[in-house]
Amino acid sequence: MKNKNIPEKSEGFLQMLKAFSILSGVGIYLAVVVLICLYAGILIDDYFMLNGKGKIVGIILGFPIACYSIYRQLKNNGIL
Repeated sequence: MKNKNIPEKSEGFLQMLKAFSILSGVGIYLAVVVLICLYAGILIDDYFMLNGKGKIVGIILGFPIACYSIYRQLKNNGIL
């Protein structure tokens, strides 16, 4: 539904601004999720005394979780 008070150029700008605001948070979101999984890996590593293997597992699990979540977010917002 087009608003008659907003010209078409402004609508394009608003769409661009929305996409930029969503995409600017993607990197931060990726880093936060991986760091949370890394921290959980460190806790598991300390608890079970795995000598650093928990950290690696945390990173390996964190990255795909973050990528999938970002994909869903972008798809729901109509960017993909």
